[in-house]
Amino acid sequence: MRPLDGINVITLEHAIAAPFCTRQLADLGARVIKIERPGVGDFARAYDKRVHGLASHFVWTNRSKESLSLDVKHPQAQGIFAGLLENADVLVQNLAPGAAARLGLSYEALKEKYPKLIVCDISGYGDDGPYRDKKAYDLLIQSESGFLSVTGTPEEPSKAGCSVADIAAGMYAYTNILAALLQRGKTGKGCRIDVSMLEAMVEWMNYPLYYAFEGAEPPPRAGAAHATIYPYGPFPAGDGKTVMLGLQNEREWVTFCEKVLMLPEVATDLRFSSNSSRNSYRAELRAIIVDVFGRLNSEQVIERLEEAQIANAKLNDMHDVWNHPQLKARDRWTEVGTPAGPIPALLPPGVPNTYVPRMDPVPALGEHTDSILAELGYDQQQIEALKKEKAV
Repeated sequence: MRPLDGINVITLEHAIAAPFCTRQLADLGARVIKIERPGVGDFARAYDKRVHGLASHFVWTNRSKESLSLDVKHPQAQGIFAGLLENADVLVQNLAPGAAARLGLSYEALKEKYPKLIVCDISGYGDDGPYRDKKAYDLLIQSESGFLSVTGTPEEPSKAGCSVADIAAGMYAYTNILAALLQRGKTGKGCRIDVSMLEAMVEWMNYPLYYAFEGAEPPPRAGAAHATIYPYGPFPAGDGKTVMLGLQNEREWVTFCEKVLMLPEVATDLRFSSNSSRNSYRAELRAIIVDVFGRLNSEQVIERLEEAQIANAKLNDMHDVWNHPQLKARDRWTEVGTPAGPIPALLPPGVPNTYVPRMDPVPALGEHTDSILAELGYDQQQIEALKKEKAV
């Protein structure tokens, strides 16, 4: 038995934030019915064709779901929605602001008829305020939240290489839905959850916010290095490869000088006597480290760091991660089906010892339309009529 076996989720979703949330509910056993526009579907299906002709974003966030194609504006859609909601525990949507309400799918419109229903609305800026109707994409929220201001090089800001704002919102939606299910178990009542991408990202930005408290200077952009701790970041080795390392305290600093640099005198140099001093003299200290590392290859540098118990990492690319020895040793890869055949998939983080996460196929557009409508009591003739009218 999985934790969410028997939980039914209806979702009007696209892109990343809501699909990432509901995929994780599916991982835990929930039945997730994804409503998609007939003939087109979730526009993330067309982002690219990197996975045997399928989109990389889509296969990542949509396994273990059922796809129901439905024109939500068609007159027949309301009857289908009513049937779906009869057995639904959770309704998730990240449509344009106000769209769900216009369809009669707001929490206020549904709460009396479906008092146990949990409605989760995901948006860029939230359900009110002056930015409510402003368009919000991942990069734009990275910018509005201040993330870009502290990410990148001193000369130029850089966005995160993955959809970090969407992921943040999806995670808060997911955890709030789990909490709401627990609460419903105690009260018997559903609730509304309002998740804003901006608020999710600003929560993640609280360290730089507090660092800039009461008008103080914000953390500088420092590339791949830590903005306020040094040495902490990338350093080149003699073979042209990059080694990441990080020091957290003065004990580690002394050990680093003695056992990695093999220059114990550097540890007592007044320029480097504290983290704040090392920050002030970054260029001078970097020159010393690069000089030592330049006489070693990356494996030798990592060997010294390991022996000194200094935190370190390789600068892996995507091909390295596919073949990461730690993931392989922990048997973290499995396969999921797709319309284009099986593909590898990472098991969800967290290793429960009581159940196996659900890892069912990624659905084709409208793959489950007939079977879902049949469950709702539509016969084949009625289903064909809906198709003829382009309702589904």
